[in-house]
Amino acid sequence: MDIVKNIRHYLQNTDLYLLVLALLCSVYGMVLIYSATLNPVSVLDGSTRNLVIQAAAVVLGLGAFVVMSLIDLETMSGWWKFFVIANILLQCLLFTPLGMEVNGQRAWLDLGVTSLQPGELGKLIFIFTFAAHISEIRDHINEWQGVLVLGLHTLLMMGVIVATSGDTGMAVQYLMIMLVMMFAAGLPLRWLGVGCALGVAGIPILWKFVLQDYQKLRILVLFDPSIDPDLSRQTTYGKIAIGGGQMNGQGLTNGTMTQMQLVPENQTDYIFSVAGEELGFIGCMLILALLVLLIARLFYVSFRASTMFSAMLAVGIAGMFLFQTFMNIFMCVGLLPVMGLTLPLFSYGGTSVVTMYAALGIAAGVRMREKPSWLQ
Repeated sequence: MDIVKNIRHYLQNTDLYLLVLALLCSVYGMVLIYSATLNPVSVLDGSTRNLVIQAAAVVLGLGAFVVMSLIDLETMSGWWKFFVIANILLQCLLFTPLGMEVNGQRAWLDLGVTSLQPGELGKLIFIFTFAAHISEIRDHINEWQGVLVLGLHTLLMMGVIVATSGDTGMAVQYLMIMLVMMFAAGLPLRWLGVGCALGVAGIPILWKFVLQDYQKLRILVLFDPSIDPDLSRQTTYGKIAIGGGQMNGQGLTNGTMTQMQLVPENQTDYIFSVAGEELGFIGCMLILALLVLLIARLFYVSFRASTMFSAMLAVGIAGMFLFQTFMNIFMCVGLLPVMGLTLPLFSYGGTSVVTMYAALGIAAGVRMREKPSWLQ
């Protein structure tokens, strides 16, 4: 009876909106994954196996949601510098024999029974450390010294990500999360112009010293696909798939490009193309509606937070969902280069799913402990 009482008490106090929206996204995503990986030879070797793995990740994610919602991270915020070091060490594990190359990128750890992408877990650690850092210097957020130290905090982690895995897409996510959190903390918009100017000035340096040849090609083929037809084919087929669905789609498991496997990684990076081809414009709008509602709820949680630190946690998580969602969709429609970004809660991938549920659990914990007197 105590267990039932505790469960009832938890459900009454947690943010069920976040949980229900996340589960709806996951169920919809598993339907798309089933279709994207349908094996006409043997179902047991294709869709069923992927669904079992994805379902297991969702179950683990639900556990992570509950655990993270019950942990008051504010009690550990004073140790944020140690967590920065821990995050750096986590990324450096890619240099050890555990480091594993997937699709030409060494961004995974081989743990035997499963694999782990440290950059995904590192995003949550970064949000925690950056929220604590902002909270610590909140009175200096408008001064250049405050902007400088927060910028160095972000550049440090971005540099570690690029140095250890070469994953520039992941590094860009850290930058986007930082921008959302800093402006939510009260950074004047004039700093946006300064940041844009510095970003433009840094493009030649990034192009010459940071980006590898294959990354440069991914950018160039956006403007001229003939430069590398093989590389541009993925984006081209992704756009054809989305356009081919028109309003109502060609029907689940009936998409021409999807079922012929002409779009590589259509169960992960290009899951949005599967929705566009087989479920049409309506299916794509449903994905957007679910994710926009989820992101809006996260911003609402941040507004109701009891402390600056808690508000920044929720804002950082909202920023993570916001930019990963639109960067993935823009990639599918050819407005951004291929960067290996999954669509949150929809794409196939255990690490991504568990990380997203853990992030939502953190936001649910903020909601459970809200005391909005500081805003009044």
